[in-house]
Amino acid sequence: MEPAIVVSVTLLSVVVAITGYAVYTAFGPPSAQLDDPFEDHED
Repeated sequence: MEPAIVVSVTLLSVVVAITGYAVYTAFGPPSAQLDDPFEDHED
């Protein structure tokens, strides 16, 4: 394979992995530990 294709596939894989982890953290089981700062300081 050409080096440009290998680099492109590697970067795409990294971006997809980071996006998947972010979605899992935001909406999956770890989201129960997230804190909403606006709810902490209600008037």
